Amino acid sequence: MKKNMGNTDRIIRILLAIIFGALYFTNPVTGTLGLVLVVLGVVFVLTSLISFCPLYSIFGISTCPAKKSNV
Repeated sequence: MKKNMGNTDRIIRILLAIIFGALYFTNPVTGTLGLVLVVLGVVFVLTSLISFCPLYSIFGISTCPAKKSNV
């Protein structure tokens, strides 16, 4: 599994996961929408931890900075 997420992308996903969790657990968002946000937040955290997003690989997207060659 090749990394396809840069640090900025990872930070944004973790921040969104925190916001989604806060919205659900403080009760402004409840019901089905709340559960969808919690599941999405968990997916964001997991993909951030492993620096790999399956959807990015399907669409050929990478937010990783280009590696410098020592030529």
